[in-house]
Amino acid sequence: MSPRPSFELSLIELSRRLEARDISSREVTGALLDRIERWDKKLGAFLLVTGERALKDAEAADARARRGERRGPLDGVPIALKDIFLTRGIPTTAGSRILQGFIPPYDAAVVERLASAGAVLLGKLNMDEFAMGSSNENSAYFPCRNPWDLSRTPGGSSGGSAAAVAARLAFGALGTDTGGSVREPAAFCGVVGLKPTYGRVSRYGVIAFASSLDQVGPLARNVEDAAAILEVVAGRDERDMTSSTRAVEPYRTQLEGGARGLRIGVAREWLEAGVEPGVQRRVREALSTYEKMGAALVDVSLPHTKYGIAAYYLIAPAEASSNLARYDGVRYGLRSKGDQGLRDMYGETRRQGFGPEPKRRIMLGTYALSAGYYDAYYLRAQKVRTLLRRDFDRAFERCDVVAGPVAPTVAFRLGEKVNDPLTMYLADVFTVTCNLAALPGLSLPCGLHPSERLPVGLQLIGRPFDEATLFRAGRALERELGELPAPPGLSDEVP
Repeated sequence: MSPRPSFELSLIELSRRLEARDISSREVTGALLDRIERWDKKLGAFLLVTGERALKDAEAADARARRGERRGPLDGVPIALKDIFLTRGIPTTAGSRILQGFIPPYDAAVVERLASAGAVLLGKLNMDEFAMGSSNENSAYFPCRNPWDLSRTPGGSSGGSAAAVAARLAFGALGTDTGGSVREPAAFCGVVGLKPTYGRVSRYGVIAFASSLDQVGPLARNVEDAAAILEVVAGRDERDMTSSTRAVEPYRTQLEGGARGLRIGVAREWLEAGVEPGVQRRVREALSTYEKMGAALVDVSLPHTKYGIAAYYLIAPAEASSNLARYDGVRYGLRSKGDQGLRDMYGETRRQGFGPEPKRRIMLGTYALSAGYYDAYYLRAQKVRTLLRRDFDRAFERCDVVAGPVAPTVAFRLGEKVNDPLTMYLADVFTVTCNLAALPGLSLPCGLHPSERLPVGLQLIGRPFDEATLFRAGRALERELGELPAPPGLSDEVP
């Protein structure tokens, strides 16, 4: 039997081989860069490949390994970043033309922490513009494609992150999740994605969409890999007033607790009408597997979940309206050549720089915050947010995690929903409540759709700052069902 190619290793498997020095970071990084060169022309996962820097980082990691000075499990491991994280000296666009050519003068907090851990940066990943979208078709540059089926979306907004990990173009990635933007792409591409508790990871240096909802999260091939990344990037940061002072738990040491004794809350509203039958079948099978492993299934209700989409699409656009007002062509990014004065320059810069979806959300948010409408829309949406949090509080009196589908369908076809914003927004129906309630949520594969043979994702939502239980529950199911293989057609090349 021929040895497994290096790109098929998990992050932790690669880390162990780097520790043993039977493989070099330079060798693995070079192989991945070759693989990106071959496959990403079809996928469109990367907006920018930082090949020269990656090889330099890898050589530095190898030198540390020779001296016995490895910095931890991520040292020498090639990863990639959603293009929403500021990277000093490296262009950062947030998938938008209004930031085309912008080169940040400093790193985001999570980028600093990855660098301190010795991770190798492969490049910046494709995304919906300013993280606004569920299909990655709102990228101002080009759409990303699902490695399981190139005619389908990888999900959004962190579509490039999920596609790169699934296609074995990176051993892990970071994304952001404002209403499901880590979990939905993870589900569509058959990888693991975590939206941590709000405040668990610093948002310093993350280009803002909706500041009370945005959270940084890892995407990886399995639960242990995701836990390893979170251990590095989580923790207090004085530059982000919303980051928590809670100590970061050693998540990987708590993975193998198994499912026995866990109480899995089954939200009846999430398995009723609206979930495609093949998705519902796989989710129910996963729940039955938990029961066979010794977990107890508990019926819970989230009665206000039906108002989640409406509340989210008032709160998030309202915050986007405020956050995106800074893009005016004066200080950085695109500046139009309007010559009718300052007001004309502002208008032309924004007309040329923002795509249709940011414009739609800015207008919706500005309207919701305007005089005479604030109480009727934004304030009422905030009240719904409180009710959603109370629903989860009551559910967690009876269970340890709440389970259900990540999305009502598997990955849909590119172009299928892009001209129907409401239908596109409804793809987030099961994910937005987690953000509104500031809770952690894990997406993990629970098999392939019976007929379409595309990944189905199971969502587990936990108590605030209880990512450890999510990882434990996810690992138990992963061990029972096994990890999904590489997408067909992308695992046949041995570098």
